[in-house]
Amino acid sequence: MVNALSSVDVSLFRFINSSFSNSFFDWLMPWASNPPGLVALLLLVCLALLWKGGARGRLCVLMLALALVLGNWLICDSLKHAVARLRPFQALADVHLRAGPGGSFSMPSSHAANWFSAVVILLVYYRRTIWWTLPSALLVCLSRVYNGVHYPSDVLAGALLGAGYGAGVLWGLDALWQSLGPRWFPIWHARLPSLARPLVKERPPGTAPGATDSHWLRLGYVLIALSLGLGLAYLATSKIELSEDEAYQWIWSKHPALSYYSKPPMIAVAQFLGTHIWGDNEFGVRFLSPVIAAVLSILVLRFLAREACGRLAFIVLVIMNVTPLTALGATVMTVDPLSVLFWTAAMLAGWRAAQPDGVTRQWLWVGLWMALGFLSKYTNLFQYVCWGVFFFLWPPARRHLRRPGPYWAALLGLLGTLPVVIWNAQHHWITVEHVATDGQLDQAWRHIYVVPFLLEEAGALHPVFFVAALWAAVAFWRRGRRDPLQLFLFSMGAPLFVFYFLLSCHSQILANWIAPAVIPLFCLMGVYWWKRWGEGVKLLQPLLMVSVAVGALAVIFMHDSNLAGKVLGRKLPARLDILHRVRGWKEMAQLVGEARQKLQDQGPPAFILCEHYGFTSQITFYLPEAKSRVVSDPLVFFYASRHPWNQFYFWPNYLNRPGQNALFVRQISLPSLRPGWFSLWWNNDPDIFTHDKPSQWPLPPEVRNQFDSFTDLGVKDIVANGAVVRRVQLFECHHLR
Repeated sequence: MVNALSSVDVSLFRFINSSFSNSFFDWLMPWASNPPGLVALLLLVCLALLWKGGARGRLCVLMLALALVLGNWLICDSLKHAVARLRPFQALADVHLRAGPGGSFSMPSSHAANWFSAVVILLVYYRRTIWWTLPSALLVCLSRVYNGVHYPSDVLAGALLGAGYGAGVLWGLDALWQSLGPRWFPIWHARLPSLARPLVKERPPGTAPGATDSHWLRLGYVLIALSLGLGLAYLATSKIELSEDEAYQWIWSKHPALSYYSKPPMIAVAQFLGTHIWGDNEFGVRFLSPVIAAVLSILVLRFLAREACGRLAFIVLVIMNVTPLTALGATVMTVDPLSVLFWTAAMLAGWRAAQPDGVTRQWLWVGLWMALGFLSKYTNLFQYVCWGVFFFLWPPARRHLRRPGPYWAALLGLLGTLPVVIWNAQHHWITVEHVATDGQLDQAWRHIYVVPFLLEEAGALHPVFFVAALWAAVAFWRRGRRDPLQLFLFSMGAPLFVFYFLLSCHSQILANWIAPAVIPLFCLMGVYWWKRWGEGVKLLQPLLMVSVAVGALAVIFMHDSNLAGKVLGRKLPARLDILHRVRGWKEMAQLVGEARQKLQDQGPPAFILCEHYGFTSQITFYLPEAKSRVVSDPLVFFYASRHPWNQFYFWPNYLNRPGQNALFVRQISLPSLRPGWFSLWWNNDPDIFTHDKPSQWPLPPEVRNQFDSFTDLGVKDIVANGAVVRRVQLFECHHLR
């Protein structure tokens, strides 16, 4: 039976792909699969619905977004990998391939699923759209077969699946609203009894202005739970691999210490906890990141709901979720999520402690959070400066300086520096040298990086929110600084931003260095502009909606950059792919592992040497035999040098293995795109690298002095997702002296 159905499927595919062929369809079908400009048009329509569509338009956009995100990522992608069916052009001969081959498996068709989920949702909210959405969906399904990238059964399964989960999202949320709405959101439910039939009624008479604050607070909790669930589900799909720092700090967690070469110990503790719960895998390494984001969101939501209002708290929470830098912090597990969490916790505890009735116990919480913040990232030490600014600017708070609370907090915070101080005293204060090098403090004033700094921060924080936050900080200052809450938030964020702004006059600043200042500045932005909203500034609401929609789209593309290629109809080259740094590590580890095994088969045991800490860490994590030996008998080493370039310097090296061979791995950086970069990208030219001679990348002198002879294996391309993401050069190093 199965073979008969498969035979029918292939025969129907052959008929549509070959026998159905004609010159008109040869033009139409590739266009129908990815119509140029369609996505931009749909985005404009969605923005118009958010702005002018009322409750029906906004609910329609929300349902479409949920169905497309959940269906495309969690359902279609999971089924593709579970079924693992090759595409027709990969499995059959003489297939006419008329469109981009795609980088995933065949069953089910995501195009069909996305279109039919949209057809179902649009049919419910705007019935007349069926006259163009259904024919368009059918044309897309036919085009996927005609173009040779899907079987008929793929598009049939995708269409049924998409229609099913589209209806499931819509009616499931409506049923949930009918069940929980009267209890959790009684005022809103009375005005909007159904999500599927959005007829908004008048506000019940006698409703107080702040009566819905509890509704906004509960809606905030719903958003936090949804964000946490989506974050964990995204990590479980393993769509991206570890970054170099994540793999590096995972190795730290296998070597507990009071501190480390470049960072305090808290990140190693976090990695230790995550991997001991879920194992040494990508999910275990990153598990705490969305959890920390959820805790941070709860803190901010409750703080603003208490000090301002529930609706403002929810708006700031939404902004945090659609800002690229904060969204990245909810996915990648580095020191920044920990740093921001403890900075914010110290700030919120400090606001209560700084009130006239603040007590010593509250100041002790401030000290504890500041201590943990310093143990997460050295930047958190700057929070002492922020407290100094606050006490200087707000005289009523200085009464606490005549009490023991702030001094106990400072002492407790400084006690948190002891592990780092002790470790550095034992290791020649190497961290001080490293931090000075990172800040380029030993260099002359040759370049000014102010404009790049501002542009990078605008991109990382969303241009509209970045400008709004800076505007709020300046305008609040000019208005006289009479509001203690705004002054406190200003003091907790602006000094750090100003410090890095001034430092950018001398050194190049990375966008994430200001991360602890983002939450206080966003809270200040929210409080300031909320008052302007109340004063009747009309453009704020539509500007907010459009900015949130654009930010959400940017965050979605940031988590799955393949969508950008699907939108444009061209695969993005590595240099334009924001995720190329977290792709290709498995392929590289496999390549290096095979080369090492081949070398070992020729003679003595062989290990692996790298000239970059990131390569050392990634190969250790993604090469199974190296991961299993990471603690007791390492297989991958950073090359032994006289200077401590990273943490590997302080661990046992390979010099006690005389007579053994090694495979040396050298990174060849991707060059900047040449002046004709656009044509190279649009033509999908796979060769955007310069083919320099290997002699231009000589071995480090330390390695040359450690072995008797060498064999250059040449330059190897690391291909992932259909593109070259990095290039490495391999050397066989024979007989360690």
